[in-house]
Amino acid sequence: MNDELRELYQEIILEHGRHPRHRGLPEGATHQAEGFNPLCGDRVQVGLRLQDGTLSAVGFEGSGCAISQAAASVMAEAVAGRSEQEARELAARFRRLVRGEEEADLETLGDLAAFAGVAQFPMRVKCATLAWHTLIAALDGRAEADVQEEAP
Repeated sequence: MNDELRELYQEIILEHGRHPRHRGLPEGATHQAEGFNPLCGDRVQVGLRLQDGTLSAVGFEGSGCAISQAAASVMAEAVAGRSEQEARELAARFRRLVRGEEEADLETLGDLAAFAGVAQFPMRVKCATLAWHTLIAALDGRAEADVQEEAP
């Protein structure tokens, strides 16, 4: 990981950890799910309002490590206002990014690109993807996310 990306990673984790965006579940949520990472105890609940195929409101509640909470904040910020399909595609890209399967593209991924550094710490991949798995579970109408598919 280059120095610019490493610095961005640290900055994003600290900023979103201290001042999370979209904390709190939106009123009138149409979809909601919970996620739990048994490896480190991270918990997240994601709620969203889906209107005409668009995520008109997205929010989260949770506790856990700085990576999981920052990832939830960045996720909520990134998908709010997007179509369901765009949110699903972004979730897939993010998972590939933190697993080291996709290059960090600051131009198209913005703050999400900072999480490319997680690939260097395989045990942290579940921390970074927990909110994304929970988002997909909510979109799929499932009450709980399955994070077991991420290999540590």
